[in-house]
Parts: sequence; structure tokens; C-alpha cells
Amino acid sequence: MTNNTTTKSKLDELTKKFFNLFTNKNNTVLQIDTIHKLFIPEGMIIKNLGATPEIYSLEQFATPRKKILTDGTLTGFSEEETSEKTEIFGNIAHRFSSYKKSGILNGQPFEGKGMKTIQFINTTAGWKISSVAWDDEQN
Repeated sequence: MTNNTTTKSKLDELTKKFFNLFTNKNNTVLQIDTIHKLFIPEGMIIKNLGATPEIYSLEQFATPRKKILTDGTLTGFSEEETSEKTEIFGNIAHRFSSYKKSGILNGQPFEGKGMKTIQFINTTAGWKISSVAWDDEQN
């Protein structure tokens, strides 16, 4: 078992890399193809904005986002964590993150914010994300 300070630093870095996966602002090179390095193979991502959650595998989530982030549909996009609370117990951890995002979607500027919950597990390959779920703040 690692100490919690070292583990927290690793989780901070993993979270930062996750948020940066989708950034295409200021000619940033899109990192979405590295999603498999951050997650366990069975990882899932859940968009829970309405009455029915949308549950995605890594490929189901990444493929359409890569398209809109590279075809001009969504430009100048960035998302960043604004605050967090992380709890670690042995080989499992949980993070509750507030975030903000902005970009230009179909030519229209937008901004938003919300909360993500991220679950991590320690594997033989190091700490990985097992799942992410999020909800955007409603205006």
C-alpha cells in the first residue's frame, strides 16, 4: 500500500489528464486517443443530465467526441476542475470534482459547469479510472 500523499498526487495527475483529453483550445493537440491509458479496459462513462442516464463504454464515449472535436463542430473547447474532494482507502479512491467548461459549438460560444464523480482503482499497472459520471449545473 502506498501512502496517501503519494497516492493523492497520482490521482491529481490522472484527473488532470482526464480533463485534458478533450481540449482543443489554442491549437492544443487532441489527447482523446489516450483515454485507454487512463482507464481500466472495462471503464465506463455516464452522462446523467436528465431522467435517463446515458452509459458509455470508452469507445462509445470517445468516438463521437473525437469527431466533433476535429471536424469543426466543437472548437476552442476546454474543461477544467475547479475544486475537488478525494477520499482514498487502500486500493480504491473516489473524487468529487466541480468543473467548468467552455467552447464554441456549431459557431455559438457556450460556458457551463457541473460535478463529476470519478472512481479509481489501484491495479498492477498503477492507478486507473474505473468510472466517471457527471451532471451539468442547470440554469
